[in-house]
Amino acid sequence: MSIFKKWLSGKNDDEKGPEAQEINGTIDEVVHTESKAEVSSDALNEDLTVSDEGAFEVKEVIASEVEYISEPELEPEPEESSGIFGKLFKGLQKTRDNLIGSVEDILSAFVSIDEELFEQLEEVLIMADIGVETSVSIMDSVRGRVKRERVTEVSHLKDLVADEISKILEPDDELVLKTPSVILVIGVNGVGKTTAIGKLANRYKSEGKSVMLAAADTFRAAAIDQLEIWADRNSVPIVKHQENSDPAAVVYDAVQAAKSRNIDILICDTAGRLHNKKGLMDELEKINRVISKEYDNEHKEVFLVLDATTGQNALQQARIFKDSANITGIILTKLDGTAKGGIVIAIKNELDIPVRYAGIGEKITDIEVFDAEVFAKALFSKE
Repeated sequence: MSIFKKWLSGKNDDEKGPEAQEINGTIDEVVHTESKAEVSSDALNEDLTVSDEGAFEVKEVIASEVEYISEPELEPEPEESSGIFGKLFKGLQKTRDNLIGSVEDILSAFVSIDEELFEQLEEVLIMADIGVETSVSIMDSVRGRVKRERVTEVSHLKDLVADEISKILEPDDELVLKTPSVILVIGVNGVGKTTAIGKLANRYKSEGKSVMLAAADTFRAAAIDQLEIWADRNSVPIVKHQENSDPAAVVYDAVQAAKSRNIDILICDTAGRLHNKKGLMDELEKINRVISKEYDNEHKEVFLVLDATTGQNALQQARIFKDSANITGIILTKLDGTAKGGIVIAIKNELDIPVRYAGIGEKITDIEVFDAEVFAKALFSKE
């Protein structure tokens, strides 16, 4: 097994081999040592200027190039009959231990409710990647309820915090894909975008819908081949051009093919966007215009894929993409592998963008329609 495969196969930093940890550490050191550095990237055929604000982009490029090694290894397996709640409960184990465990530790150290207790609880929420703005809002609401409801027992604060988080995550309107529909999938490099597309194709096909894929990521090496593997695995057609072709032309041909064959759902892959690259954002807008000529807004979805393990960085990405694209929903990947699942709460509260799907495992069936009520229950339940 190569060093890169060892790096990718690790569940967390502690489980990665020494060679992989050394590589990951070296990458971080290169990214953060200099305030500015020029990095030559064959994958992008251009030089990237890396500043403190955009340092994470270098890792995204590297991740996108090794992504092809790991994703095709994913094979369909029989789905467990644990249900959505069971899957979420298991997938949120790290987040639950991080958030609820820390809250309980804080509460056990106090015998009365005071401002210091409120401040420590607020810090716990921030550290769980719920975000400063959302954490402050939650604790302000808890303070108000303590006064109004005359709460004196420290242990009751946990229930109040859980209740306020549940309110933020109150269910949005259910996602209903009209037939036919086109889904544009966007996101930065390395977030698991292509894997998410493959899982969605499997899900929609299992629901009896006809599916077509469009390989509009003509920018990254092997991206077209990677998507073709997913098309073969799901036995669905794919529209592709040669590498470095115009992505908008690929989408145009795919739209025409989907309409002529009465395809229910067309899913369009796109190049990983380094979100401060104006040229790539202009390209995204061009693709949107091509789709809009054939599909109205009721038959078009734009899903932004975010990696839950990146925490607040995912929230920042969502903010920037929201300014450049009419995002209708978020696909949150790797939710089962992080203690930073609180980012779901921040995204909903600060951006009001619904999370539509959550990746909670490595199997091809491990993508679930996001249900805020079930999520909140799984986050705070003990069993």
